[in-house]
Amino acid sequence: MSSTLARQQPRSEAATDGQPPPQAAGYIEVEGVCKRYHSRRGETLALDSFSLSVAQEEFIAVVGQSGCGKTTLLRILAGLIAPTEGQVKVADQPLWDGGKRNDEALAKLGLVFQDANLFPWYSVEDNIALPLRLRGQGKRERIARAHELAELVGLAGFEGSYVRELSGGMRQRVAIARALSYNPEILLMDEPFGALDAITRDRMNQELQSIALRTKATVVFVTHSITEAVFLADRVVLLSARPGRLRSLTRVELERPRSLDVQTEPGFVQTVKELRHQLMEEDA
Repeated sequence: MSSTLARQQPRSEAATDGQPPPQAAGYIEVEGVCKRYHSRRGETLALDSFSLSVAQEEFIAVVGQSGCGKTTLLRILAGLIAPTEGQVKVADQPLWDGGKRNDEALAKLGLVFQDANLFPWYSVEDNIALPLRLRGQGKRERIARAHELAELVGLAGFEGSYVRELSGGMRQRVAIARALSYNPEILLMDEPFGALDAITRDRMNQELQSIALRTKATVVFVTHSITEAVFLADRVVLLSARPGRLRSLTRVELERPRSLDVQTEPGFVQTVKELRHQLMEEDA
């Protein structure tokens, strides 16, 4: 696919070998990953020969049809399921050693899912501080950290509230703060704003962009929304229909920080248009 001037056209790389441009290589390495599921009905190949390199502090969005393997990929990166074949490395350390997880690599990861999975009988500060409590950190230190993160995600003043009293967007802010509590270097996010209304989702996208910039986290973000992916990402990964293969990588040539007004700029519109066209080709 053609490349043109920055901020005017998207830059997509055909996924012939699954590798991004050389300057992006380094921090997360996914090499030839396949995932097969076995059931009474037989074998399902969810991911096939997937490879990707992610730079430190890069924001990657993953899009594709339902059932193409997006969540499977994220769960492998999160250490929740092992790949059938291939390898994942974080900062040059294998995440998986056979069927066993590498705890040192795992400690670099923070997870946020569509369901916030909070404890309703805990306060906001207790939910945020829970990972620190499980790691044995003292109460004074973990509460101080919880208040620091509550301010970071826009929840200052709500530390003593119970999560059942919060809106959906506020609960997702708690989930993000909890994931950041132990200073992970990587945030893995699976449709975290998928259940929110459009206005709240826009606000959360702006908030997440700000958080990623301030914490310098590397982010892998799964979404069904191409517009959301282009707004947030440095590069957008498009997976093919099942079995999930790397269909394309599209670099988003838009400066940060991005306001919602960027969605009317020619570069943004063209990037969304091209990705939608590729996705429609997968349906054909």
